[in-house]
Amino acid sequence: QVQLVESGGGLVQAGGSLRLSCGASGSIFSINTMGWYRQAPGKQREVVATIRGSGSTNYADSVKGRFTIFRDNAKNTVYLQMNSLKPEDTADYYCNFVVITTNYYTMNYWGKGILVTVSS
Repeated sequence: QVQLVESGGGLVQAGGSLRLSCGASGSIFSINTMGWYRQAPGKQREVVATIRGSGSTNYADSVKGRFTIFRDNAKNTVYLQMNSLKPEDTADYYCNFVVITTNYYTMNYWGKGILVTVSS
């Protein structure tokens, strides 16, 4: 089994910054893609940013230039640096890992979610 634990959410004023982190533990051989998703009230979950094992990244258009995703493979951790936050960034944020387990299965894991609230 693999567990993901998120941290770093909270309340921030518009224009402020937050850094989210998500660490994985358990039966991990390696981790391919790491990503951050978010879900605002009444809306579907959407991808925010992903980072592959190669280091290549992708961002939603709404966060390009404001958010940066990066990873620390030694710590099995992914980060999301969020700058110039806007009220529309308010959502529950979820991390997602594509893990190669120690049994060599490819599994998809989600964190429980962490709330980010941006006040105007």
